[in-house]
Amino acid sequence: MAYSEKVMDHFANPRNVGEMSDADGIGEVGNSKCGDIMKMYIKVRDNIITDVSFKTFGCGAAIATSSMATELVKGKPIDEALKLTNKAVMEALDGLPPVKVHCSVLAEQAIKAALSDYYIKQGIDPETIVGKATECDES
Repeated sequence: MAYSEKVMDHFANPRNVGEMSDADGIGEVGNSKCGDIMKMYIKVRDNIITDVSFKTFGCGAAIATSSMATELVKGKPIDEALKLTNKAVMEALDGLPPVKVHCSVLAEQAIKAALSDYYIKQGIDPETIVGKATECDES
């Protein structure tokens, strides 16, 4: 199983790692089949994600996809962050082995879970904006 240089870089030198004590939204997702757990923290000001961080328990690909997902949404408007897809995360990392695609799905779901939590804290039903939370499959 070969990983791209970008995957290896984000695994060895992950960006935006750590808990955020004053987060405006926190999302945690996991995959019981592989054991990966991702927790994303976001800070929002004027509908812009001004800061984002993560804590991930999992394989190298899970750490790399978490790191890349934070880089892709940091400084972006919420509307743009909501469009983040697992495919975009994979493309930004120059691909993932097929058996590790689920890690990029978790990264997408973790960002969306944090945004859902943000909306709930604002007194807004997140389902109409973020969509319904889904379980991640192994594939």
